[in-house]
Amino acid sequence: MGEKLVVVGQGYVGLPLAMRAVTAGFDVVGIDVDRRRVKRLNAAESYVEDVGDEALAAAHRTGRYLAATDYGAAEGFDVCVVTVPTPLREGVPDLSHIGAAGESLAPLLRPGATVVLESTTYPGTTEEYLQPLLEEGSGLCAPRDFHLGYSPERIDPGNGRWRLENTPKVVSGVDEASLERIRAFYSRIVDEVVPVSSPRVAELCKLLENTFRHVNIALVNELSIFARQLGIDVWEAIDAASTKPFGYLRFTPGPGVGGHCLPIDPSYLSWKVKHSLGHNFQFVELANDINAHMPDHVVHRVGLALNRSRKPVNGSRVLALGLAYKKNAGDCRESPAIDVVRGLCKLGADVRAADPHVDGFLLPQGIEVVEFSERELAAADVVVVLTDHDRFDYELVQKVSALVFDTRNRCRGPNVERL
Repeated sequence: MGEKLVVVGQGYVGLPLAMRAVTAGFDVVGIDVDRRRVKRLNAAESYVEDVGDEALAAAHRTGRYLAATDYGAAEGFDVCVVTVPTPLREGVPDLSHIGAAGESLAPLLRPGATVVLESTTYPGTTEEYLQPLLEEGSGLCAPRDFHLGYSPERIDPGNGRWRLENTPKVVSGVDEASLERIRAFYSRIVDEVVPVSSPRVAELCKLLENTFRHVNIALVNELSIFARQLGIDVWEAIDAASTKPFGYLRFTPGPGVGGHCLPIDPSYLSWKVKHSLGHNFQFVELANDINAHMPDHVVHRVGLALNRSRKPVNGSRVLALGLAYKKNAGDCRESPAIDVVRGLCKLGADVRAADPHVDGFLLPQGIEVVEFSERELAAADVVVVLTDHDRFDYELVQKVSALVFDTRNRCRGPNVERL
């Protein structure tokens, strides 16, 4: 038998890791508390866009992958990677999923085993929160008896170029032996491993990456509002600035930020700074405010566009293109597109939505989904481009629609208004 790997959490981070580990020769158990997910996984039915049904079926055919809800299936593990969610509850980090995983894993810990946390969290979580849980429940002590460390996930769902295996992996350990063990593990999974001196550095690394994106998206979002009021095409200005070969990175405006990371991770950093140092992280708080209000701004702009066509929002037929939080991905949880659709519904609009990627398993209730078609485009009083999936025919959108409000800069024409 090969080394036994347990991956706690079989979502957009844990499932690709589990599949890659099977390919690398590990015996893999994927633990997830959601019984519906586990049932689908063991039927070789994937709900993660980066893992196809065939890849899941191939993993099952090796006899080295099993999904389970019971931690008993994790007994005897050599390596365990925790990839559970870390949401915010009323602005405060919620580590309950990490806590539940730690408490369940602790009785199964054996001397020499390795535990790695991948869940995004504030600096200090691995050593100050997870380590005591594992030690108390196992009677063992890290790093003397078992290895422990942190490695931030860098999964970008739907990105065909940068996948788990070719994205550099930052790794850390609570001591040199832990770092070496964790580096050796990930060297079998990914092409490049980047070791850092401590879990705190690795934890801050992840928050820095997403905070960087968050504040720059907020910058162009606010700029898009002011540029329109100044009579300037912000998209043209962004295209021009993007020709500079140094000192500039391209970010584009949109209906807000969504997904599992950007709306949450910077707030973890802001909370840690406030909680530990007593200071406000003003950049993050300002970015949160700007990005959180973008869905309302889009709803307002759609209303103004309809008004210029002598139509009220109340009773108008709206076709929303895209519900996912990012291009060519299928997850619509924490999506600003959903917030826009709900805002239009509250104003009395008759809203339909088309998204070829969204899995009905993940779709919020109360949203009517239709197929993208010429008929739906022609029937709408306004078509709102919220997520710019490549599978949409934007030439058809421009040609057939009476009015288009485009938040993603995919359409042109006299009937098109852009964010």
